[in-house]
Amino acid sequence: MKNIIGFMMVDAPHSALNNAGTDVGARTENIVAVKKIVKRGERGYETYPYVSAQALRHWWRDTLEERCGWSISPVERQSKIAFTAANPFQYDDDDVFGYMRAQGKKEGGTVTRISPLKCSPLISVCPSAPVDDYGVMARQEGDPVPYEHQFYSTVLQGAFSLDIERVGRFTRENRTGYLNITEHMKEEWEAVGAEEIDGVVEMPEDIRIKRVKDVISVLPYLFGGAKQTLHLTDVTPKFLVLGVLNGGNHPFMNISRNNNGVPEVNFEVLKEIIYDYGEEFAGDIYIGKRKGFMDYIEKDMEKFIADMNGKGKFRHEIISGTINEIVEKFINGISL
Repeated sequence: MKNIIGFMMVDAPHSALNNAGTDVGARTENIVAVKKIVKRGERGYETYPYVSAQALRHWWRDTLEERCGWSISPVERQSKIAFTAANPFQYDDDDVFGYMRAQGKKEGGTVTRISPLKCSPLISVCPSAPVDDYGVMARQEGDPVPYEHQFYSTVLQGAFSLDIERVGRFTRENRTGYLNITEHMKEEWEAVGAEEIDGVVEMPEDIRIKRVKDVISVLPYLFGGAKQTLHLTDVTPKFLVLGVLNGGNHPFMNISRNNNGVPEVNFEVLKEIIYDYGEEFAGDIYIGKRKGFMDYIEKDMEKFIADMNGKGKFRHEIISGTINEIVEKFINGISL
């Protein structure tokens, strides 16, 4: 198993990127609340806004369609369920984002595919209680109509991984998550040049590598989020770490920290992770940062890079630059 692993931080200075619906019991009947969790911190139980992984994947899919011309699988709805076409040969996102579709025996039965792309929610690094913004609709005749919505100011952090070896490869083992395709799709896979070897159908290498590179290449161009009309927010990563790991671990998940309300990157933790997993990394590690975002970590970041590249304990190198620069360099080195 070979995984691209990533960690990213998103600046949300005045944002309401993922809403939770109506806040029952608020002073107005139509207040829209943001998604948030409560967890125990240094000062007791504190509130942390978040963006769901489903919302992040939605942004990712939309960006892939717009920038890379991906064929997006159509969604069908029947009663209380919805599903895609479950055709990874025709639709790029069915391959990378996974699917489940119940089919009759004539069609080969239910097919499922666990997504090779996995991601966490984007969760605030520091506690940040959302504020209620009060407004009125007063352009009509009669009394103004009051309304409220919540927003917050914070830095969000999240992690993701992409199983390189599973992109463009489909199993036919009859158990949950592994019956990706059935014999009924043979004409579909043959039409794109895929071949079956020992029960695994594999698409041509050029298609597989393009899909992998596309997924990472759009990170500097992610767009989406709720309330953009009132709280315009650039949701592209402002800090990004990328690497390729031989295995299914995701050691980058805990490299951010809350320093008395100030979000930081804990480079000592990152150093420990790289040393501990040094032999498992399949290449260099790439770190990108956008100027103007958390500039107070730059000295620590420069020292970290100098230490890592100068002591010889890590057999690869730390490559740094802007977000766009390190993404471009990283995808140029991707291989299956």
